[in-house]
Amino acid sequence: MTRVVVPVRYPLSKHSRATLDEAVRVARERDAELTVLHVDLYQSNRGVTRTELKRAVEAEFGPLVRARYVVRRGFLVEETILEEVAAEEADIVVIGSKQASRWRRMLRRFLDDPDIDVFLREKLDCTVITVRADG
Repeated sequence: MTRVVVPVRYPLSKHSRATLDEAVRVARERDAELTVLHVDLYQSNRGVTRTELKRAVEAEFGPLVRARYVVRRGFLVEETILEEVAAEEADIVVIGSKQASRWRRMLRRFLDDPDIDVFLREKLDCTVITVRADG
């Protein structure tokens, strides 16, 4: 079965809602499992729970079939997302354009050509869909 992973902020921002909207559409279209991921940074220690994340998402989108809600703690958002994408063996990752820009900056430190789509396809064998909040 196809797996879609979508990292979001909590509380849901305008960008997170747009990204999540696309991820829900893709998951429904492909009859896929959906993992909604929030990274709770150690340095912020906001203590976000899966229940809070699920309630926020369902308040916006209603109950989602085959959805899994995950809160991971980490020092770097991008690294924690990549770890979750690998652990889930995701087929599709839906990220916001802001997140894609941060990933590009992070990868620029290690690579000459930080093309996040190519990097994820080659290293994790998944498709990346980038969403802009303004459509």
